[in-house]
Amino acid sequence: MAADDDIRVVVCDDHALFRRGLVMALEDAPGIEVVGEAADGHEAVSVAAGLGPDVVLMDVSMPVMSGIEATHRLRERIPTVRVLMLSVDGDEDTVFESIRAGASGYIVKETPSDEIVESVRALAAGHAFVSPSLATDLIAEFASIAERWTDAGPVRPATLSPREQRVLELLADGADNARIAAALGMTEHGVRNHVRNVLAKLHLHTRTEAVLYAVREGIVPS
Repeated sequence: MAADDDIRVVVCDDHALFRRGLVMALEDAPGIEVVGEAADGHEAVSVAAGLGPDVVLMDVSMPVMSGIEATHRLRERIPTVRVLMLSVDGDEDTVFESIRAGASGYIVKETPSDEIVESVRALAAGHAFVSPSLATDLIAEFASIAERWTDAGPVRPATLSPREQRVLELLADGADNARIAAALGMTEHGVRNHVRNVLAKLHLHTRTEAVLYAVREGIVPS
């Protein structure tokens, strides 16, 4: 029987077997109650918004709506919910987009079940959590960016077009390509082309650098 102070969790992943494994691992842990499940991004928002859990485990790549977009929408509806992103890899841009969308943690799917349980407890306690296997790479990436900017700073960019400016603003807001496309009435292919143009004009290398640049230059609030 669940206690009133149990951590209430919703698990969102489109792979049924993996989702079931997560649910079993969490339900075996004392003080955690799995209150709901979802198999796509749209269902994730609907289920989590209806149940008001403490923590949502959110797969990055899901059908109908990505986990990043689902996180953004869910955080708009329930600002207090804590979202732990799940992914098959630790791509720096995806991690950064997840954080900008409102996620409080990010782990890879190969993470041992006991570490997943601890990450859920950490988020419920108000802390952030990133898989230790990702931490070193992320720190190295940000250190590399900082070093490049300290040594020379980005080259003075060419003027962005109004559309490119808007793409940069949406990137910095944590939007993925699908949400940018919907917001601007474009195809995702068109968005990718605009992102490439923005990076080229700003003399940057990744979407993460573009977001950091936008915040640093006051194009968007930090």
